Amino acid sequence: MRGENQSFLGGPPKYFILLGVSDRPWLEFSLYVVLLVSYLLAMLGNIAIILVSRLDPQLHSPMYIFLSHLSFLDLCYTTTTVPQMLVNMGSTRKTISFGGCTVQYAIFHWLGCTECIILAAMALDRYVAICEPLQYAIIMYHPLCQKLVAVAWLSGFGNSLVQVVLTVQLPFCGRQVLNNFFCEVPAMIKLSCADTTMNDAMLAVLVAFFVLVPLALILLSYGFIARAVLRIQSSQGRRKAFGTCSSHLVVVSLFYLPAIYMYLQAPSSYSQEQGKFISLFYSIITPTLNPFIYTLRNKDVKRALRRLLSRTWRFCRRL
Repeated sequence: MRGENQSFLGGPPKYFILLGVSDRPWLEFSLYVVLLVSYLLAMLGNIAIILVSRLDPQLHSPMYIFLSHLSFLDLCYTTTTVPQMLVNMGSTRKTISFGGCTVQYAIFHWLGCTECIILAAMALDRYVAICEPLQYAIIMYHPLCQKLVAVAWLSGFGNSLVQVVLTVQLPFCGRQVLNNFFCEVPAMIKLSCADTTMNDAMLAVLVAFFVLVPLALILLSYGFIARAVLRIQSSQGRRKAFGTCSSHLVVVSLFYLPAIYMYLQAPSSYSQEQGKFISLFYSIITPTLNPFIYTLRNKDVKRALRRLLSRTWRFCRRL
């Protein structure tokens, strides 16, 4: 493959080769089927959550405002990466243009940081609902929720902008083969032939701010929630309080554990072989599971889905 070793003295490479699992051809078809099915499930599940959160009047509380934005984030997550992966797996030329690669990791990091803050806002909502139930409507009023969502999106965009400015200037000295399924900042830093100390340091600082700070707020919120739940006398009341938080806790775990592994180490030292499969997990598996976690454990969402399906069925019968 001479093309991957050619020199780009005049500027950045025109394209990158996304290795994926091309070194394991026996795995490609199975992974293609898994990705396709997961993508379809992620689309259906997250669109359903968005629709019921917007259309059902009983789901217009702050919790479901945040949930609808989380589902929209998951839709964008999967759409940013999975179609490209499916095209590459179905082709012998597994490439992505330099511009396409830049757009991909820019959007991916924008969405990732936004999701960190949205999950923290959801934890705050659960804290107020359980620890300050009489003040809930006053504290978590609609304009505040909209401001929190706006802060999440704008902060994520700011982080992505900094990462793109630093990463797009890296030289690659003819290196084109990216040992990943899609373009991601740690993999790009790993591929570069330059001194990436500044990139490593900036990535670590931004990740510490956008991952660890929201995670600390989530853990603090659930510490107060746990103390409040233990004070509830009835076991039924404790189960109900725990039920309102369990779905969010599962989603937080699925999102944060792989993200911490990927980003809380120097990109120049992490294992790309392990990293690319972890990236695959939180880019497709987590967004696919999230809507099912919330629907299977949330009676309000299940009832709203039944009402939406019933209205849709009645509408179709009239046609």
